[in-house]
Amino acid sequence: MTEELGYSATLTGASFLLYELKQVLKLKKQGLSDAEIKKMVIEENIFEYKFASSLKRSVPSVIRRANALDDQLQDWVLNRPLEEGKIINLYAIMKTDRLFFEFMNEVIREKLEANNYLLEKKDLNVFFISKAEQDEKMAKWTELTVNKLKQVYMKLLYEAGLLKDKKTGELNRLLFDENLKRHLMFIGDTAYLKAMGE
Repeated sequence: MTEELGYSATLTGASFLLYELKQVLKLKKQGLSDAEIKKMVIEENIFEYKFASSLKRSVPSVIRRANALDDQLQDWVLNRPLEEGKIINLYAIMKTDRLFFEFMNEVIREKLEANNYLLEKKDLNVFFISKAEQDEKMAKWTELTVNKLKQVYMKLLYEAGLLKDKKTGELNRLLFDENLKRHLMFIGDTAYLKAMGE
């Protein structure tokens, strides 16, 4: 469960990564262990990155996200339309990053529930300031780290389809497949559905 995780700035080095998630899921389906997947991805540059340092930074996050998905969700990422894969990936990011889940739950959900489709800079600022006041570790993060996270959050929302326009901050509702909605409710993850505005 997300709440057990401490706040982390890991997302600064690992953004949406849907293509990468699909590659890892394909390897998981072949029966490879996490260690084997990590080794193979790095040695064979399966993500097709220019720099090995980027690979080494993103692989652990992608493996964590893959492990947060049950078999059904893994199959859907690989075999269903792209838009559905994006939603499942967003869900996996929330499952593995407590701070991002809280941002989705406290900022995005509340906006969509109020039919307020405008995400402003101040919304991000207020969120990060209030979290830093509640968490000693986060209070020690540099301004650079916090600004990078704000950029990453906006990029995640944009790539998931929740943010229509990065410049204006206009939000969009996601279109959920009924089977996906039912499945997330069935496995007890209604909170994540709500955080995505459903």
